[in-house]
Amino acid sequence: MTGLGAVTWPPAPIRTERLVLRESEARDRPRFIELFASPEVGTYIGGARPRDVLEREVSGVPGRRPGFFVIELDGAMIGVITLDRRDADRPGHVRSHAGVAELGYLFLPEVWGRGYGAEACAAALDWFTDTLPGESVVLTTQTANVASLRLAAKLGFTEVERFEEYGAEQWFGVRSPATRSG
Repeated sequence: MTGLGAVTWPPAPIRTERLVLRESEARDRPRFIELFASPEVGTYIGGARPRDVLEREVSGVPGRRPGFFVIELDGAMIGVITLDRRDADRPGHVRSHAGVAELGYLFLPEVWGRGYGAEACAAALDWFTDTLPGESVVLTTQTANVASLRLAAKLGFTEVERFEEYGAEQWFGVRSPATRSG
């Protein structure tokens, strides 16, 4: 199963001190292409995608599905957060069956290092905890991605295991359903 199943979607926009987490809109398409074409963003996710391919393949409203949040700062998209069901066939599990939610996030390089990742992910995780109480959330990142490892720790994820995937060592962590960000 992908997405969040029976959760009513989209939720009302989630507002933090500086950001808005909301459903994707057509106006986000150029920034979505910029995000996935960025060599810096692609460093730990298998590389940047060619811009011409993205221009052809990205829908008019990219990412519109349950569990997909656009992160907005001052009216412009600066990144995305996903909460999807982790595929049972992938390495890394906290229980033997599929179904656990996995947090993913990407931000445009020009906003890195300003705390937006922690602010946006904490808000999305708090929404998830309120919406699906009792469910754990997992996160996978390359061990080479030091900034992502710091963010995982700040958000309350603890390491479960490490494994090889996509030609790199991966860190796999879990966040207890009782963990709150605020």
